[in-house]
Amino acid sequence: MTMKIWMAGLIALASASAGFAQEAPLPDDQAAMKAHVLFLASDALRGREAGSAEYRIAAEYVAAQFFAAGLKPAGDAGSYIQKVPLVTYRAADKGDVVLTGAGAGPRTLVFGEDYVPGAVASAAQTALDAPVVFVGYGLVAPNYRRDDYAGVDVRGKIVALFAGAPNSFQSEERAHFQSVATKAVIAAQHGAVGVVVLTRGPLPGSGAGFDRPRTTWARANGTGETVGAPVLATLSATGAAKLFAGGATPWSDIVKSAADREAVFRAERLGVSMAVSLKTAFEPMSSGNVAGMLPGSDPKLAKEVVVLSAHLDHLGVGRPDAKGDTIYNGAEDNAVGIASLIEEAKRFKASGKRPRRSILFLAVTAEEKGLVGSEYFAKHPTVPISSIVADVNLDMPILSYAFEDMTVFGADRSTLGPIVAQAVGTLGVTMSPDPDPAQGIFVRSDHYRFVQQGVPSVFLWPGQKGPGKAATAEFFAHRYHQPADDLSQPIDWAQGIRFVDANYAIARAIADGDARPRWNKGDFFGLLYNGYGAK
Repeated sequence: MTMKIWMAGLIALASASAGFAQEAPLPDDQAAMKAHVLFLASDALRGREAGSAEYRIAAEYVAAQFFAAGLKPAGDAGSYIQKVPLVTYRAADKGDVVLTGAGAGPRTLVFGEDYVPGAVASAAQTALDAPVVFVGYGLVAPNYRRDDYAGVDVRGKIVALFAGAPNSFQSEERAHFQSVATKAVIAAQHGAVGVVVLTRGPLPGSGAGFDRPRTTWARANGTGETVGAPVLATLSATGAAKLFAGGATPWSDIVKSAADREAVFRAERLGVSMAVSLKTAFEPMSSGNVAGMLPGSDPKLAKEVVVLSAHLDHLGVGRPDAKGDTIYNGAEDNAVGIASLIEEAKRFKASGKRPRRSILFLAVTAEEKGLVGSEYFAKHPTVPISSIVADVNLDMPILSYAFEDMTVFGADRSTLGPIVAQAVGTLGVTMSPDPDPAQGIFVRSDHYRFVQQGVPSVFLWPGQKGPGKAATAEFFAHRYHQPADDLSQPIDWAQGIRFVDANYAIARAIADGDARPRWNKGDFFGLLYNGYGAK
């Protein structure tokens, strides 16, 4: 070890331990929870960005804690770590987009003015030349009597569509449909070979940031995993006007209608072909999920697995804030969630009573990069996916106030709802509905990757009764994804223990229940992903 490395290590250790000397004594359970966060959210771990050396240290820490809690290794090759091959991909150049209409010569679109290129995760080079079909918002939603592909054949064609979904859709279903990723899947299901996204104004920053990095998990050939038709480009209003120049409906009429999210467009061929040439650059990196199993005690039910999940990663090091701080420590998001997961595992050990069903404690990577680690696990589980009967997800519980209720996203979609309500009720806590449905939180955290595999799932937050609303607003305004989400903020560790109490009661009730959780009959997500009980 060189003197330089040795000194750097001492500095990092001093940084990690600087807060310990100033801490007032706490009861043992609160001190144990806080100790996890003091380490995981320390400057020494530099924000735990997925793929970093510091994230690996955090993962090994969690693995050690799982061992101490009596969990069995449930990762790869008898370890606690499931390796997750990640790849960062980005547009390698500005690409080329050329329009050709009947009786007209080629028309090259202008980068930054007319379009910005997409980044295709599945290929280093993409070359397509196909007719373009306009499909409105690109939605197929029978429950809402909506089929934007009605009357057109898009097989072998490029579809042009708007992002977004009608406000009249139920909030969680709207969040699902407004995603361009969902629209790309629908396009592929109809045989389209590519997607072009339309906008009603200029491109932000005239295309600046077009080559921003994205992350997914890597395939064996070094490219990235993707589903759906590739998103080839995003067009500005000027680019869209050129695209619609030969269509039956003028772009001016389209853009007026598109101001209304409830608008229903008639699908039509635009009388133009689009030739697209794109290059995508890839950079591999490696990370890992941490998985520990508490085997069930019931000879039959032990084959069923309840997953308790939380994400371990955060944003790493980034732009400085007003104080010059560049480390995004992620104390609430989500070191507190991981600490809750560890302490929940210890509760089961301390109880001396194993659950009837097995429980898998899962700390996932790359949530901040698009729920990538949980998606990898859900598609490459270390236990049979058919054995997973529920997921309860812990992500960013805000613990700066005495919470009076629990918000449980997804509770009304499966029999997990009544189970959760009864469990938290024993603690004197009520269950409240989503306080801000427009945010579509249900599809924005790791539990959703289990939903997409048909697994009934819920996501828990301290609720917003009493002081909760103001405290939550303060966190999102000043700390969410900011360096200020660190140990300098007020965290009430007694509330952390209450949160662990609630989650332990929920997990115990699910694991010990006679019947496995099931989707409510006819539930949208249960039917969409062929979940147990939905039909």
